[in-house]
Amino acid sequence: MSKRILVTGSSGFIGACLVKALLGRGFEVVGLDIQMPDYSEQDFRFEQCDILNPGQLERVLLKCRPQAIVHLAARTDLNGKGLSDYAANIEGVENLVKAVANTPTVQRCIYTSSQLVCRVGDVPKGEQDYCPNTMYGQSKVFTEKIVRQHDGGGTEWCLVRPTTVWGAGMNPHYQGFFRMVYRGRYFHVGRGPLYKSYGYIGNVVYQYQKLLAAPVEQIQRRMFYLADYEPLALNAWVDALQRELGSRSILVIPKSLAKIAAVLGDLINAAGVKSFPFNTFRLNNILTEYRYDLAPTEKVCGPLPYTMEQGVQETAVWIRTLLKNKE
Repeated sequence: MSKRILVTGSSGFIGACLVKALLGRGFEVVGLDIQMPDYSEQDFRFEQCDILNPGQLERVLLKCRPQAIVHLAARTDLNGKGLSDYAANIEGVENLVKAVANTPTVQRCIYTSSQLVCRVGDVPKGEQDYCPNTMYGQSKVFTEKIVRQHDGGGTEWCLVRPTTVWGAGMNPHYQGFFRMVYRGRYFHVGRGPLYKSYGYIGNVVYQYQKLLAAPVEQIQRRMFYLADYEPLALNAWVDALQRELGSRSILVIPKSLAKIAAVLGDLINAAGVKSFPFNTFRLNNILTEYRYDLAPTEKVCGPLPYTMEQGVQETAVWIRTLLKNKE
């Protein structure tokens, strides 16, 4: 693996975890983000940079002389009204591949896309079979097309599509979910297992590291989903969180009742209470199963270091600390 690695989006959830893992293995790591990180690590170098500024971005790459780049910087929420709101995922990616082409030290790039290049529940037939139903997903289609158009900046490269990544450090949206479980306000919709290809953060970070080190013929110009190899059953996962947190047992409500509650949530949202947590959109996300083919990823990355139960244990420690600090 290259010794000097630049991680864009290093202040984000996956980026911060990846930086810490790489530093722990003795690599020289440079973080790049528009926002300052909320962590500090020994020997960690940080460059505050907006990837929408092509001149600044190229200067940073030439100064840092990275041998490998993991690109995670992006706007990832679903609140944008149009593609212009996701310029970081389009113009920002084009700026990066051009800067890579002008930085002779770069040997390998991993460009991060998203499972949402296809609507949730729609598993594509091929790597370029796209069907997004959000502006964010559409912007990530552009991410992939730009990388392919520019051949990754003329270096070794691959694309990755993380699925739902969970664990300590998740963003405020998912923190709300954990708070509901902790306080006994979460409920299951029906008794079915609802299988989903989720990825524990420790395993996803491990997959990034393995892709950085893999022989070029195994990764060049390919796309890999990043998640645990076996999909988890949503109800069993939440129940495991509930037990580890010591919360009250999760209630189960029928789907018919949940649909009525979701419609009421839609009305509450429409009345201006955007923070109300349950609506038709969220219900559909809960009920939609998705399983991706992780065999290509497993072939390159090998066995994963964490079980679901280990991930739940580590996440529960973080949740308790997080909520205690907010009280």
